[in-house]
Amino acid sequence: MAKKSTSSAANSSEGAGDLRAPAEQMFAEEIEALIKEDKHDKPPGWKMSARAVHTYICGGKAGKLDITPKYIGHNRLVEIAIATLVTDRALLLIGEPGTAKSWLSEHLAAAINGDSTKVVQGTAGTTEEQVRYTWNYAMLIAHGPSKEALIKSPIFRAMESGSLARFEEITRCASEVQDAMISLLSEKRLSVPELAVEVPAQKGFSVIATANTRDRGVNDMSAALKRRFNIIVLPTPSSIETEIEIVGKRVQELATNLALKSELPAADAIEQVVTIFRELRSGQTLDGKNKLKSPSGVLSTAEAISVLANSMALSASFGNGSVSADDIAAGLQGAVVKDEEKDRIAWQEYLSNVLKKRGTQWRPLYTACSEHNT
Repeated sequence: MAKKSTSSAANSSEGAGDLRAPAEQMFAEEIEALIKEDKHDKPPGWKMSARAVHTYICGGKAGKLDITPKYIGHNRLVEIAIATLVTDRALLLIGEPGTAKSWLSEHLAAAINGDSTKVVQGTAGTTEEQVRYTWNYAMLIAHGPSKEALIKSPIFRAMESGSLARFEEITRCASEVQDAMISLLSEKRLSVPELAVEVPAQKGFSVIATANTRDRGVNDMSAALKRRFNIIVLPTPSSIETEIEIVGKRVQELATNLALKSELPAADAIEQVVTIFRELRSGQTLDGKNKLKSPSGVLSTAEAISVLANSMALSASFGNGSVSADDIAAGLQGAVVKDEEKDRIAWQEYLSNVLKKRGTQWRPLYTACSEHNT
């Protein structure tokens, strides 16, 4: 069900040797076409109008060029996200793992500024200096504080240039690091007391942050910080048809980017993987007739994509180039069984009580999965 991309993602020579090029390089042809055809007003600091950004994210036309959808489903949420960034409020995308938070964040920055690389990656080890600024300590010791010794954070650079910065997994940072954002988002100024200067944010500056609702070790955001964001919750795909489309499209893109020498998984294989993930994730079969034990993992859409991409790699490297049930089963085993004791039992019960009874079309996958689970 995936659509074949006509963008420069498949044929651009720029960044061709990169394992993963930024979105603005992968889809440069689409961005250029949208800018060229754009007849609407552009907000300060933006390369294209809000309508053109929406077309880039959700798909459409730019002249004769087809614009491939980067985010499938919930168009209204995309409109709200774009409208938020037109104002002076920051944007927070919240959702379970695999709901395309980082993907949407990257593509919004790519379309709006042509630069998605001003990123702070939140971890337990992220410091306040990585949010604000730090120093080249050799120059600092030799000559004292100076503009040349100052190392600007991605957020600092975004404020100076009037562009977007991204803050990935903000809730993985310690509370004091998160709180460093409060004054930046409120006052729109960054103070450097060592140089006795204060840097004002230029028009167009904003922050897109993401937060994971299921990750362990997160630190809840304070009410004060939450008030600085417009919060959008990205849900899991609402229907199996939508999820199948998302998975098929992303698998095709990954296969092209990684040059996997294998046929794409058949439509039936994609549907089977998505069905298994949705049923185990929800704790019941799609028809609602059977209750199931859910594994400890999230089983996100992103993991379904990974399973199918891995099956292509197995087929290309050790098979005949055609994705088999055994290739898919190998990936499913690792995706479902994260906790050896609990998850193996849940997976075995699902195989015996659901997959085994689904008829001849499912028989090869059931057999392969059973062999891997022994």
